[in-house]
Amino acid sequence: MTFSDPYGSGQEAIQPPPGQGYNPPPSQGQGYDAPPPGQGYGQAPPPPGFTAAPPVPAGYGYGQYPAAAVPQGMYLDQMSGLVLPEGTELASVGRRIGAYFLSIPLAIVTLGIGYIIWGLIVWGNGQTPALQVLGMRCWRPETNRVAGFWYMALREIPGRMIDGILSLITEITSFVLFVTGREHKALHDWIAGTVVLHDPNKVLSS
Repeated sequence: MTFSDPYGSGQEAIQPPPGQGYNPPPSQGQGYDAPPPGQGYGQAPPPPGFTAAPPVPAGYGYGQYPAAAVPQGMYLDQMSGLVLPEGTELASVGRRIGAYFLSIPLAIVTLGIGYIIWGLIVWGNGQTPALQVLGMRCWRPETNRVAGFWYMALREIPGRMIDGILSLITEITSFVLFVTGREHKALHDWIAGTVVLHDPNKVLSS
């Protein structure tokens, strides 16, 4: 059945047969087409031979690095960048200086020889007499272990000799390295590969 066009366009409207829906004709001219999957409006498709870059993870930015795995019972000290045992901390500059000056009266009281014997006994625990009194211990970050007897001997004999080999010059150099370095290592610490930890609860003695 046909009906005349009330708007005078010259076209006739055609009614579809009963039971059949109306299918609009395809649009003529230019219009908006749906973008391909994964591509939004206004985005040009990637050139041939190239793959789109993966999305940037949330929270990632400049100056951020993936956290390294830390062994159980250890933690990452943010100030020094060292992985240290839980319950310990890098010994402060003041505590280290206190140990240096404490060793003088200890050596006098023990008549020198007693101080040497005491040192030979505690070197196996990564300590000197002054470090033992103040609750500190030498640690080797390279092996994540307390410094043993021979490393302590290297630190206290050749290391101390090199500290004073040029007298005031090397003493000042060692002190500046110790104060300004992130790990607070003097020359004798660099030689033995040790850092000094404050261990108030003696977690390193077990």
